[in-house]
Amino acid sequence: MSNGTEFQFLTLDDVVTSGKTVFVRVDINSPLDPKTKQIIDDTRIRMTRYTLESLDDAKVVVGSHQGRPGDEDFISLEAHAKLLQKHVTQRVRFVEDTIGPEARLQIRNLKAGEILVLDNLRLCSEENISATPEKLADTIMVRRLAPLFDVYVNDAFATAHRLQASIVGLPRAVRAVAGRLMAKELEALKQAYHNPQRPSVYVIGGAKAEDKLPIIENILKTGKADRVLAGGVVANVFLRASGIDFGETGNRILDKSPVLLETARSILRNYKDKIVLPRDLALSREGKRIDILVGQGTEGAPVHDIGKETSRQYADIIKRSKTVVSSGPLGLFEEKGFELGSRTVLEAMAAQGACSVVGGGHMGSYANSLGLDKRITHVSTAGGAMLAFLAGEELPGVKALVDAASRQRAR
Repeated sequence: MSNGTEFQFLTLDDVVTSGKTVFVRVDINSPLDPKTKQIIDDTRIRMTRYTLESLDDAKVVVGSHQGRPGDEDFISLEAHAKLLQKHVTQRVRFVEDTIGPEARLQIRNLKAGEILVLDNLRLCSEENISATPEKLADTIMVRRLAPLFDVYVNDAFATAHRLQASIVGLPRAVRAVAGRLMAKELEALKQAYHNPQRPSVYVIGGAKAEDKLPIIENILKTGKADRVLAGGVVANVFLRASGIDFGETGNRILDKSPVLLETARSILRNYKDKIVLPRDLALSREGKRIDILVGQGTEGAPVHDIGKETSRQYADIIKRSKTVVSSGPLGLFEEKGFELGSRTVLEAMAAQGACSVVGGGHMGSYANSLGLDKRITHVSTAGGAMLAFLAGEELPGVKALVDAASRQRAR
């Protein structure tokens, strides 16, 4: 399977769910306030209602994650469950367990018309393993959960690029179909994939440079992007790979992954003319924004945004493009004074008038908060998965659904 073909998976329209026990894998990984750990945007939670309300006469169990073990945003899903109750008609309950006795007991006791939200699936160590679908289907996690369900629904497009037990293991053990949001996302992204109008520009930011760099390389290799505009940590890694000094502390942070820097150097060697890096950067000094030219030296101050000149340059490039895809913020837009880069890019995309796609939980939610989502062609709930799809990569979560449908038809 490749994303150049029509997806031959089953959907909710192909199964009977009334009175059945249904596991719905969603992605409600949400932006958090770094200080309070409170959810600051519930867009992904709200978007689950299209699928969940289709299951109003089923016994529904929701599984998802928030952050990764060890990260600052790795928290329980209890707050997510409370917010979910505001967006669906069913009664929503939360269990402080994932695959243990309490979770399994509450699943068995579910009544039709109820939703049970399991705690953060990544509390289960097996959800953090990346392995083959066959191996993940043989995990304790899958062996404990699978017998409890009649139907598995994958509505987590934002996590479809991950090889994880709840994404590719469970569909091998339970009859599996795509949810409403999964199907909608794939349909909406087909235009940008199949027939991108030129010039095609990708604006790539965010903090997860280890995820974004291979995708940038693939996008450029396949010719999907004519230019890539870099921001966030992604831009900082590229700048450091090109020899820019970020001061002793900044250098130490950016140099901690030699493989990452070498990947960035390789991309710059092969596609130097297609990658646009910031001319200036915004530093945070005593909480205030200070713009400096790249190469001036940060003197230990952290970089929190692309600079004003770079913001104007990126906006000009976007306005002259016919296809624009953006994933990941250009800086710490949550902090006052450092939203300039991200806001400028989104405003330029909204004014562009051609094909525009925004992805990633943070950038998508920011577009919504600015009221720009209605003027952008498609705001995706996904970041890395969206970019992987548009780069022509096979998404394990989608392939798992296609394979499940094939097995079902063969019976």
